[in-house]
Amino acid sequence: MSTRGERVRRVGWWVILGVASLLTVMCICLVFAAIRNDSAISSQLGTATATVDSVAFDRTIIHFETPDGIVHSPANGVLYPDGLAAGQLVRIEYDASDPELARVAGRSATLTLLPLGSFVFFTWLVAGPALWWIRRQGRRAAAVAV
Repeated sequence: MSTRGERVRRVGWWVILGVASLLTVMCICLVFAAIRNDSAISSQLGTATATVDSVAFDRTIIHFETPDGIVHSPANGVLYPDGLAAGQLVRIEYDASDPELARVAGRSATLTLLPLGSFVFFTWLVAGPALWWIRRQGRRAAAVAV
């Protein structure tokens, strides 16, 4: 039978490992999603000049007109909006079959690698020592019990 402390350490170790692994998988999925979006835009490329309506923490809202005269404003905002300001005119590239999918011209999924890579690095920078410490405490407790 295991002691309560041993069970808590075991559960804690699995929780930390699970959360760190889940965050890593989520970041990898985000990179692949950005690559998929870029591929969709590149396969049926449309270009336009857009006006930046608003810039918020979670999205940058733009509006632009397609060659058929329809004005589009992607509900989820524009991809890769770093450095944009409200009222600014910006060249964009969009998926001609789905104008809701738009990115700032000249930007791509490679811009997601640094922030997501950093996030994964710091996640494991915290999780790694925590996992090591929990294992060490378990070994110490086992050595004292013998």
